[in-house]
Amino acid sequence: MSKKQLHIALVGNPNSGKSSLFNELTGLQQKVGNFPGVTVDKKAGSFKLSTDVEATLIDLPGTYSLYPRREDEWVAYKVLMREDRELEMDLILLVVDASNLKRNLLFVSQIIDLKIPVIVALSMVDLAKQKDIVIDVPALERELGVPVVPVNPRKGKGIPQLKKAIEDTAAEKYKAPVRDFIPVAGNALEAVKEVKELFPELSDYKAVHYLINHENFQLSGDLQQKIEKIEQKHQFNHTKVQAEEILQRYQRISAIMKKSVSEPTPLEKKIFSDKLDNLLLHRVWGYIILLSVLFLLFQSVFWLAEYPMNFIEWGFASVSDWFASFLPKNWLSDLFLNGILAGLSGILVFVPQIMILFGLITVLEDTGYMARISFLSDKLMRKVGLNGKSVMPMISGFACAVPAIMSTRNIENKKERLLTMLVTPLMSCSARLPVYTILISLVIPDKLFFGFLSQRGLVMMGLYLLGLVMALIVSYVAKWFIKIKEKSFFILELPTYRPPRWNNVVVTMINKAKIFVFDAGKIIMIISLILWALSSYGPGDKRAEIQTEYEALIVKNPEAKDSLSQEMGAKLLEYSYAGRIGKAIEPAIKPLGYDWKIGIALVTSFAAREVFVGTMATLYSVEGGDDADANTLSEKMKAATWTDGRPIYTLASGLSLLIFYVLAMQCMSTLAVVKRETKSWKWPLIQLAYMTFLAYTMSLLVYQLLK
Repeated sequence: MSKKQLHIALVGNPNSGKSSLFNELTGLQQKVGNFPGVTVDKKAGSFKLSTDVEATLIDLPGTYSLYPRREDEWVAYKVLMREDRELEMDLILLVVDASNLKRNLLFVSQIIDLKIPVIVALSMVDLAKQKDIVIDVPALERELGVPVVPVNPRKGKGIPQLKKAIEDTAAEKYKAPVRDFIPVAGNALEAVKEVKELFPELSDYKAVHYLINHENFQLSGDLQQKIEKIEQKHQFNHTKVQAEEILQRYQRISAIMKKSVSEPTPLEKKIFSDKLDNLLLHRVWGYIILLSVLFLLFQSVFWLAEYPMNFIEWGFASVSDWFASFLPKNWLSDLFLNGILAGLSGILVFVPQIMILFGLITVLEDTGYMARISFLSDKLMRKVGLNGKSVMPMISGFACAVPAIMSTRNIENKKERLLTMLVTPLMSCSARLPVYTILISLVIPDKLFFGFLSQRGLVMMGLYLLGLVMALIVSYVAKWFIKIKEKSFFILELPTYRPPRWNNVVVTMINKAKIFVFDAGKIIMIISLILWALSSYGPGDKRAEIQTEYEALIVKNPEAKDSLSQEMGAKLLEYSYAGRIGKAIEPAIKPLGYDWKIGIALVTSFAAREVFVGTMATLYSVEGGDDADANTLSEKMKAATWTDGRPIYTLASGLSLLIFYVLAMQCMSTLAVVKRETKSWKWPLIQLAYMTFLAYTMSLLVYQLLK
């Protein structure tokens, strides 16, 4: 016998405990995607109600009322109004914060008047008790006319009772109240009657929404005109009707609260959250604590991710060596080893950073501190076209731009989210560190200021600050050119401090890793294979001649096999398509102080910035890896000269190259993720163009001034 499928929309105010309930009900049976046409996350999960009933739970974005302003609120609104044709909905599970009951009941009352079967899950009951709020649940249920079930998802309490209420509602044991929460009156009532003649199935309240938002509904041109005429005939005033509705609802809600809720007076109790906020939101200490938390977050991503990343790299190197030991030396083996395996390594090596970063961010969100970070940084961010929610993606970009850009999804305003994505790659990520280290050691003298401040350390810090300052400048300039007319609302509720939900942290880490590997990973693999082909093949017979020449030399000098093989590799790369590109772009990069070898490194390091060091090691015929080899590479690079004997790596060319790597988009993974998040190649291409222009211009300026 086939199971009955039940489709449930999960809705509620932001910070009402909706995510906790979703995770408790669905566990790991979750799928994450995007709503059609928008970048707002669509989370769906399944759970069993009984042996023959399975429920699909769709987690809709949090919203305060049925009057949407942001993109995510429009998503929830269209589903609730049954205007999203791709999402079925049999009933609504509405999560209500017991500690903020009056505000939450506004949304409850609106949902009730849509006449859709609804169950209220009353969360945060423990927090309400801390505030000395006592709720008479049977009285509240009686007043609302819908089932009300207290739940504590963090501890699994109330879940069986909630599932029973869902099953009973699906079996029509509970029905939507016949009587409206508030009646429609005046001119609006006459307009509603005429709309219901066109759509007899509508409730009175839903008809009001047809009058207010019909332009956003999927209606024929004829029906749109008829509704417009009804509005004009009855002089239907949207703003006035909404204002009157909200006043009437709160009057009724106040009456319900008197009958079913006992609350202390506002000055009776100052809970722990308020006392902690006095410190964490302090005009001085708040920023000191914020910088300390961000520093620890930043460092933790390095500390914690270092070992699994090293293990993944070691694992892939071992697997590659094992395959290389018995596979025949032909193009297919080379494709497998240096194309597919190298591409997979480039994808999976990011996974620990992504999981750790999102795990730590989820801990900050769960504890309630993330909202405080946004609040503290909003003033500065708003001056450059961003808002307080932009600060975490930008700070996360110091570890890796890929998860940082994925984390911009919590920014509701389209323009501010887009600006954040466009400037986040200017933060110096961990992949730039090997480039910075070798170039600084090469061109910056090892001096100390005041006996303890390292000149090299100060230059390193300066590179990180340069990226941050340029990001703020670019955002300030770009905000005048991006013509997205969406009003910016930074409405922020400071949630109560709570311990993190570790199961939610784990689920988030797994989901974010899956999104990166299976979505962005596809594009990364394609570009990796293209780069392998460009580096492995070249025009004409020159590569074949080089190979024949060096193979003969190896036969004559077997003791020099390793060094000759490396020289051959460098020559083959020079005459590959990638090498030709390096030679072709040399006239363009020579004014920056770069030769063709640096040109090849710029091309190959587009796969990942740290590839620069490996490319240089190959080109200068040394092995990279341990400290001795790194020193050898530095010596070889220091000895490199132009044809006229001038050194290539000077203070001017070194600083020029450092600034280029700070500002240039040298990461295909980032472009792939921006493409995925914006669903268009337009913005990643704009990002690539402006960052390349910025990097080239600033590097040219530095080199020409210092040479």
